[in-house]
Amino acid sequence: MPKSKQEKQEPAFSPSQEYLAREKRINDAMNLRKPDRVPVIPLYLNYYPTRTLGISNKDAIIYSDKTLKIIAETTVKHNWDAFTGPLGMLIEEYPLQLLGIRQIKFPGIELPEEKPYKWVEDEYMMQDEYDEFIDDPNGFVVKKLWPRIAKTLTPVSQSILDKPFSFLYGANAFTLPFLAGEFLSSEGMIQSLKNFIALAEYHQKSKSKIIAYIEEIKKLGFPNHTTGMVYPAFDWISTNLRGLRGALIDMYQVPDKLISALKILTPHIIKNAITDAHIRGDCKRVIVRMHHGVAEFMEHDQYMKFYWPYLKDLLIHLIDAGLMPIPVFEGDSTPVLNLLKELPPGKVTVHFDKVDRKKAKEILGDVMCFWGNVPEKLLCEGTVQQVKDDVKELIDTFGDNGGIIIDGAMGIPARAKPENVQALTDAVHEYGVY
Repeated sequence: MPKSKQEKQEPAFSPSQEYLAREKRINDAMNLRKPDRVPVIPLYLNYYPTRTLGISNKDAIIYSDKTLKIIAETTVKHNWDAFTGPLGMLIEEYPLQLLGIRQIKFPGIELPEEKPYKWVEDEYMMQDEYDEFIDDPNGFVVKKLWPRIAKTLTPVSQSILDKPFSFLYGANAFTLPFLAGEFLSSEGMIQSLKNFIALAEYHQKSKSKIIAYIEEIKKLGFPNHTTGMVYPAFDWISTNLRGLRGALIDMYQVPDKLISALKILTPHIIKNAITDAHIRGDCKRVIVRMHHGVAEFMEHDQYMKFYWPYLKDLLIHLIDAGLMPIPVFEGDSTPVLNLLKELPPGKVTVHFDKVDRKKAKEILGDVMCFWGNVPEKLLCEGTVQQVKDDVKELIDTFGDNGGIIIDGAMGIPARAKPENVQALTDAVHEYGVY
């Protein structure tokens, strides 16, 4: 009997020679083996692809079909060695509006059309709620955090909070219909359910677009540079719960509670990161995004107490799971170079924003691959020759053992000159062939 349309399996992706060559080039560099040439890979594209075509940030977010096509065309045009996922740029406002999200402001709505979206950092957990969070992190997220960040989830949380019985009450056929009925028919839940259905339908369409984009660009010969993203525990707390100001105050006022929360969170973060990476497929490179993981935010003894132990634990567990963690430092990471030397050689790639390059080579040259770090100002305001000279300096400094990948300091800035972005590739082909 012939298979139905739904049962027919799509043919497995068959990588081209160009795809395999780029993938090998990336892996060789990250594992401190000399590739055929230095890779050039943007970590993030920001709004560069659309901005160069005169498309506003508002439209870049809304018209994702068009934006995805432009991202793919930009990747091919500049002949990068991997494609950059659209997440981080395509945070569309419709699904967040359905959830009533308070944490992001959008261009063309709360912000001018040419501005990037803005993260609204706030104290979404109060300092006196640490104990509640530590005792039951999942319960706290559902009962307290959800309604504070998403209006649509308020009825869900209230339904849970308002019921005098636990969910164990519904663990049999007689009481479950009553419990479910009470939960679903509470005030506000009907509209929330309608929003959930709309969100589910939109998510299916959006997910299909992203999958199609990834399949198409892989067929063009470009592998994914990473899969998935994870935040260390301190960044999770300082970004999503307490805000940076609140977290820094907690280091002085309630250090023991902060440490307890860090210890509770880290295993959850590790488990989720490993699970997500293995679900996503063949790419085993994971971004470890650190908003506050540089010395500019805390003294060395504070860094050693509140940050490094939990970051190191996360990195080691990712390595043990067969993954390549890629810590992304925002700001000057020179003071933490000696700490990074504690990590296993050839198992970590670090994306640098600002760093003393000579010190980085001296301390980490035989330990990990250097990814970065052509300055934003140079890409936006410099000349083509200045960009090429900076790329040559990076290759001359780090390229002796192959441990270098060229990029901007934090990917390609939105205001970068196209000729300067192309200069990254041209310089690599000129100076980076082994």
